[in-house]
Amino acid sequence: MDRLQTQYQRLYLPPTAEAAGAPGLVGGDGRVRALVLALRGPADWDLLAPVWRGVQADLALPAPAIAVNGVDAFELWFSLAEPVPLAEASAFLQGLHQRYLAEVKPARLPLWPGPDAATTPPQPHATRIPALHPDTGRWSAFVAPDLPAVFGDDPSLDFQPGEDAQAELLSRLASITPDAWQAALARLQPAAVVAAPTPTAVPTPPLAASTPHHALNGPYQDPRRFLMDVMNDPTVALAYRIEAAKALLVAAGTAPR
Repeated sequence: MDRLQTQYQRLYLPPTAEAAGAPGLVGGDGRVRALVLALRGPADWDLLAPVWRGVQADLALPAPAIAVNGVDAFELWFSLAEPVPLAEASAFLQGLHQRYLAEVKPARLPLWPGPDAATTPPQPHATRIPALHPDTGRWSAFVAPDLPAVFGDDPSLDFQPGEDAQAELLSRLASITPDAWQAALARLQPAAVVAAPTPTAVPTPPLAASTPHHALNGPYQDPRRFLMDVMNDPTVALAYRIEAAKALLVAAGTAPR
């Protein structure tokens, strides 16, 4: 096994695929270690770069690999230390879409595994990198973080990338540990909906069991404290923070008319 294949296997291949000698990224148990988020139509690194930076700064995750697909997209390749179910991997990618690229239409954001992964078997693997694309005659490749801007709107190479250089890029990457993965999933979960109470009612927080991945600290005995935490938590969607503020105003009898 050459060095590039060794690094690719270290980061992206599930153990069951390795044991079966299969090249795909989906293990025999339906779990994956590789997740891919792409941006195309047109490719725009300025739009995707905040995701690459955000997962490191906001979610405390190791940097994903950056790739040009040889056709029309920049890609981010995430590596997991332990395989996870397809639906869980898909939920993570959809969470990134909503957190960092909510204004981008889904058609421009191919995800692997995709939103229907839980009900429809995905392709056995994302397109292997590096590879020569038969339609364009150009190459896909993993690239260093300072290079995507150089490609502009042409995310491809007109020459075959060196395998040693590709292996070196991958060797610098780390996989997401199970603890870091669960913490990131928790931060990407939609916040619990806070319903505005009637003027005579005190709002009741959702049951802790209904929000197992919620980022807020609990349990809560005081509903006002819960609402205050929702309102002041920057990881909670703005719409829910506004609803929490309204609920507090109503409870205090100072809601605007």
